[in-house]
Amino acid sequence: MAQKPFQFKQFTVQQDRCAMKIGTDGVLLGAWTPTESNPFSVLDIGAGTGVLSLMMAQRTNAELIDAIEVDDEAYEQCVENFEASPWGDRLFCYHAGFDEFVDEIDDQYELILSNPPFYAEDYTTNNKQRDLARFNFSLPFEELVAGVGKLLTPNGIFSVILPSKEEENFIALAKEAKLFPFKITHVKGNPTSEVKRVLIAFSFQEKTASISELIIEKERHQYTDAYKEITKDFYLNF
Repeated sequence: MAQKPFQFKQFTVQQDRCAMKIGTDGVLLGAWTPTESNPFSVLDIGAGTGVLSLMMAQRTNAELIDAIEVDDEAYEQCVENFEASPWGDRLFCYHAGFDEFVDEIDDQYELILSNPPFYAEDYTTNNKQRDLARFNFSLPFEELVAGVGKLLTPNGIFSVILPSKEEENFIALAKEAKLFPFKITHVKGNPTSEVKRVLIAFSFQEKTASISELIIEKERHQYTDAYKEITKDFYLNF
């Protein structure tokens, strides 16, 4: 069965050729990421469909929005989604692995964001494309943090979404790159569930982080006002 495109308020995302489809994680990160600094340049690491870059194009006046995607099919679809959007002249996708991008690029970015692959378990599936998108052997956290440390401007922001169990480890790795959290939001599916995800924004300035909690649903398909408020500029039904 063909995968339907995902329709947002201001753009459409084709996703039939991408292993990882549009999901709550990516949309939350794109909507939550701090943009008050009015970044001129943005980098999206592991772009997939390109949804994070498209959200940044809608939310900011950034003139340079670069994305990186290593998978052939996802890269081609990301480019098509960029070209079909209202902001095609501001969006560019590199077909590369993050390690080679870090080695070859001289630019720095004022805002970097990533919804990284984070399944560290030893098992994989028979779907190589999906494994690449989901398992962190394709982009180890150490490699991600070290690369961001080189590519981020001195006053820049790095924003990421992770499983809550990875929070302490990732913050420790970021500290080695002189990156410190200043905004942390713990995400719960509903009021009685455990915290499943964590949104973290880092900078090179060490200060006390503001910590909050976000609950997505009051009950099944009944979304909280807080979740609607964050995502209302994107989802059609909010």
